[in-house]
Amino acid sequence: MLMSNNSYVAPEYFILNGIPGLESVHVWISLPLCAMYTISLVGNLGLVYLIRAEESLHRPMYFFLAMLSLIDLFTCTTTLPNALCIFWFNLKEINFNACLVQMFFVHGFTGVESGVLMLMALDRYVAICYPLRYSTILTNPVIAKAGLATFLRGVMLMIPFPFLVKRLPFCQSNIISHTYCDHMSVVKLSCASIKINVIYGLMVALLIGVFDICCISVSYTMILRAVISLSSADARQKAFSTCTAHISAIIITYVPAFFTFFTHRFGGHTIPPSLHIIVANLYLLLPPTLNPIVYGVKTKQIRDSVIKLFHGEKYAS
Repeated sequence: MLMSNNSYVAPEYFILNGIPGLESVHVWISLPLCAMYTISLVGNLGLVYLIRAEESLHRPMYFFLAMLSLIDLFTCTTTLPNALCIFWFNLKEINFNACLVQMFFVHGFTGVESGVLMLMALDRYVAICYPLRYSTILTNPVIAKAGLATFLRGVMLMIPFPFLVKRLPFCQSNIISHTYCDHMSVVKLSCASIKINVIYGLMVALLIGVFDICCISVSYTMILRAVISLSSADARQKAFSTCTAHISAIIITYVPAFFTFFTHRFGGHTIPPSLHIIVANLYLLLPPTLNPIVYGVKTKQIRDSVIKLFHGEKYAS
C-alpha cells in the first residue's frame, strides 16, 4: 500500500480469498457450482433460442422471460468463472479497477433482474385482470420501453458505487474474504468512514428492491382478488397456475438476496462467514440454474415447444 502526503492511495490489487475456513474443500465446493453454472448456460441459452425460434412464444410473458434469462446469464458469468479460477488454480489476485468493474456489473445485473421480475408480475396482472385488452396494452413497443427503462434504472443507480469506493483510502489489508467483489466486502477494508457508502447502498435497496417488491405485492393482491371472484373452480385454478412459475422465480431470487443483504449489515458477527459467502454465491447462481427448469416444468407452451423442437410437430399436440 502506497502512502503520500499522509494520505493513502488505493491498492494495486485485491486478494479474493474464496470461502474462509473451507480452503481445504474448495475443489469439492467448486464441483456443484460448476455443474450449476453449466446447467444455467445450457438452460438459459436454450430458453432464449426457443422463444426466438417459436412463433407461438412471441407473447409478452415470454419476451419478459427471455429478458430474465439473458440477465441471469450475464449475472452468473460475471462471477462464477472467477470463483472457479480461485477454487481450481488458486488465482486470487484481481486488479483494483477490475474489482470495481465486477462490482458494478454484479450489482447492476441483480438490480435489472429485480426490475424484470416486477415487469413479469405486471404482465400477469394485465393478463388475468384485463385479458381482453392484454395484447393491446402490452404491445411490442411498450415491452421494449419497459425493458429499456428497467435496464437504465439498474445501470444508472449503480454507476456511483465504483466512484464512492474509489474515493476511499485503503490502509489496511487488501484481502477480501469472498469469491467476488461485493460492495460491502470491499468498503469494509477501508480505514475511513463508509457512512456515505452504506447510506447510498440502503437508498438503492429502497429504490430497487423495496419498490419492486411493493409493485409485485400489489400486482398479486389484485390478481388474487380477480381469481377469487371467478365463478368456476377450474377457471380459478387455470388463472392462478399461470403465476406459479413466476412466484417460484420470485422466491428463488429474493430469499437468498435478503439473507445476503441483511447479513452484510446486521449479522456480521452472528452468521459464520463461510455460510454467508456460500449463500451469496447461490444468490447469483440459483436463479439462472432453476428458472429455466421451473418455467420448463410449469409452463405447458414451453414444454410443447421443446417437444416440437426435438421430435416434430406431431408429438406436440
